[in-house]
Amino acid sequence: MSTPTVPRPQVAAPGEWSFPQPRELTLPNGIGALVHDVPGQYVISVRLTVPVALRHEPEATEGVAWIMARLLDEGTRTHSQRELSELLERRGIAIGAGMSEAALGVDLDVPQRFLGEALELLTECISEPVFDESEVSRIKRTRLAEIEQERASAGRRAFKEWARTYYDPAIRASRPGGGTAETVAAVTRQDVVDFHAEHVHPEGATVVVAGDLTGVDVEGLLGSTLGAWTTSGRVRSVDREPAPRAADAARVVLVDRPGSVQSEILIGAPGPDRRVESGWAPFPVLAYVMGGAPNARIDQVLREEKGYTYGIRSGFRPRQVGSAFTVAGSVRADSTVDSLRLLKGILTDAPGFTEEETRAGVDFMSLTAPGRYDTADAIADETAGLAGDELPLTFTSDTIAAMRRLTADDLSRAWREQVTHEWTVVVVGDASLYRDQVEDLGLGPVTVVPN
Repeated sequence: MSTPTVPRPQVAAPGEWSFPQPRELTLPNGIGALVHDVPGQYVISVRLTVPVALRHEPEATEGVAWIMARLLDEGTRTHSQRELSELLERRGIAIGAGMSEAALGVDLDVPQRFLGEALELLTECISEPVFDESEVSRIKRTRLAEIEQERASAGRRAFKEWARTYYDPAIRASRPGGGTAETVAAVTRQDVVDFHAEHVHPEGATVVVAGDLTGVDVEGLLGSTLGAWTTSGRVRSVDREPAPRAADAARVVLVDRPGSVQSEILIGAPGPDRRVESGWAPFPVLAYVMGGAPNARIDQVLREEKGYTYGIRSGFRPRQVGSAFTVAGSVRADSTVDSLRLLKGILTDAPGFTEEETRAGVDFMSLTAPGRYDTADAIADETAGLAGDELPLTFTSDTIAAMRRLTADDLSRAWREQVTHEWTVVVVGDASLYRDQVEDLGLGPVTVVPN
């Protein structure tokens, strides 16, 4: 008996893809609402973005914004901390909040059938938190423990030192977003209450809802909950502001950890933000080609050829105004000097990009986009990010479309024109092993600081 053969199916070329566009609403109090109906996604994702600038924290109590954000779901005037926790658990509601450079972000995920109750609780949390004294003390202890853990992590320690070196010391960006041990310890309950009252308002806020909304009156639910939130109004501007570099940023800082068998390297230089006039499309591709994959330029040399590292990654870190292109990873301590020498050559003296590299980067970034934005939470996160940065809602689609048209010359020009090769270098490791040799590399003045 013969086995029937089946013709091999023809695989069609991938079709054009675009990021889904939301339905736009304005709630009674002026909050903008962006609604995505995502069939089959029965866990609804809600993202509330409220303009709050970290630079407005009192310098003596920096970290108060993070403490405030973490306390929003720890009790309201209507429900105690325990009552609120039980309500959230019974309904399968997850609420969390955090701070970025210029926004308070509150995330909510909830089964579709409990969306109305969840929005009521979210509105309670944002509008009437009690900031109980015992909860403030607990969150402060947690944050202080985190600061110690961050100091113990070579990667986190490198980023902290890099920000302090890279940015003008007079500006907020040069200091930890969650505050230092000294400033967090100084925060009182009244500081948290006052910061919330002064800075958390519906004015300028945006709420994103994504999920299967079949049969859901989302406009009515939003209007009766977040749309009914009112305050006395905003008194301080949260307009975009640049974060200038320090005058002596182009230098090397060695964070000394005697006996360390690895060195954590972090290198960064100025780059563009997502509003760059020439277009953002080349920059995610550049990050991928330089150090975004095992076959990228950096890993091809330091990992595959030399065996110095398990992997070093690069990327652009856009702020509201400006960005930095950073390269970060760990290497064997005995390879620190050679690794820095090789990185200097790859980043500064490398030849132009090839068409093969360009196509690999473009294909990865564009062909994986449908998968990256396949779920309600991913759609909500991306939309909230666009709204928070005041970017067009077509930005993601426009960027992917522009990527498909990129050439090797486009990448080379973007790298040459927009990445300023004035490197700030931080190395966390045993400085006694390589201090003099690092100075000989010509990367800039070398300073050694304690861990």
